[in-house]
Amino acid sequence: MKFVDLYHSLVKASLDGDLSSAAQSSLQNGADPRQLDCLLRPGAYPPVWKIEDCTCPPGSKSPCIDSCIFDAITRDAKGNVTIDPERCVGCEECVRRCQEHHLTASKEILPALAALRTTDKPYYAMIAPAFVDQFPGGVTPGRLRSAFKALGFAGMLEVAAFADILTLKEALEFDRNIHAAEDFQLTSCCCPMWIAMIRRIYHHLMPHVPGSVSPMIACARTIKALYPDAGTIFIGPCLAKKAEAREPDLAGAVDFVLTFQEIQQIFGFTEINPADLPEDDRDHSSRAGRIYARAGGVSEAVSDTLQRLNPDRSVSIKAQCADGIPACRQMIADLQEGRTSANFFEGMGCVGGCVGGPKALIPCEEVRVHVEHYGREAIYSTPIDNPYVIELLHRLGLDSVEDLLEKSDLFTRNF
Repeated sequence: MKFVDLYHSLVKASLDGDLSSAAQSSLQNGADPRQLDCLLRPGAYPPVWKIEDCTCPPGSKSPCIDSCIFDAITRDAKGNVTIDPERCVGCEECVRRCQEHHLTASKEILPALAALRTTDKPYYAMIAPAFVDQFPGGVTPGRLRSAFKALGFAGMLEVAAFADILTLKEALEFDRNIHAAEDFQLTSCCCPMWIAMIRRIYHHLMPHVPGSVSPMIACARTIKALYPDAGTIFIGPCLAKKAEAREPDLAGAVDFVLTFQEIQQIFGFTEINPADLPEDDRDHSSRAGRIYARAGGVSEAVSDTLQRLNPDRSVSIKAQCADGIPACRQMIADLQEGRTSANFFEGMGCVGGCVGGPKALIPCEEVRVHVEHYGREAIYSTPIDNPYVIELLHRLGLDSVEDLLEKSDLFTRNF
């Protein structure tokens, strides 16, 4: 039985409430036990799975190994690649480079559906800022919210609203720490590949990274702070978010991570067409949070917010941005070798930013246009102007924006 056939049959069985019998039947029909276990227990495996043994001759060039800057892939005694779950961040470059097509991205549909359909626990969908117009038929945020409710979610939250909070936090960090020409700050907290690259390859630069969680983690922690019995499922274009959700200091905030491709498959299996559903519209994010999805968006959002916080500041943000791993590494080289006058460095692992994520449903440039338009539609330009953000901070016990630096354990990460 081919992996794709096994996957589709198990998803259909899960929706029909007969997953256990289908799993047993698949083994009897010759399914690979390891492939089955990967699908049933994805959290026990790295974000990238080896679904078949390698057929590359021993000692031959290994594009998958050569492509991994995190040294997560090695060969065992039989010549098969092995993927270290502690090192793999889910950049998916090895999947693209595998000449045999024996590597694939992990899939969390089965345990996520089981949680939605077999427990009384309310689950909230957390949708990444790059979601705009990803789904066919001109699906609006309100119709997408209705589609998630039809699947069994208690509701949908736009992670852009929590990007607002992190924008405010990083602007405050810059205002507190950057005063001289030699001072600089590294961002973006939203990209797990960028953060992993700094932590593992350029760890001496970590003192310049603000201790902020990503908007995904901030959203999940807030939900569980306000609704302790709730579950959280993040949906976005990024495989690396699956690795981020499992990091020891972050684990427990996000219960499952699904990609846009996975959620589109669920809509297909359940015959739910978001374009046909009624509007359930709520507008909570500012332009600043919405443009996080594209390269340069974080720098622009933080700069605009800093200007609102402290318009008379003598040292303003001079941003340098890079998207794609090679460009990020070149930007760091420029920084280390003194070839830049910037004081705010934004890195995004995917070309184009999150809009270029490997699990997006439409081309990068199309998403970027839609994200820009959605940003312009926002009622508020920065989180300082957004009353929903201020109200949410009050509900979390933060009486002023400055408390984001002093009392915001929910939004702070100790690297």
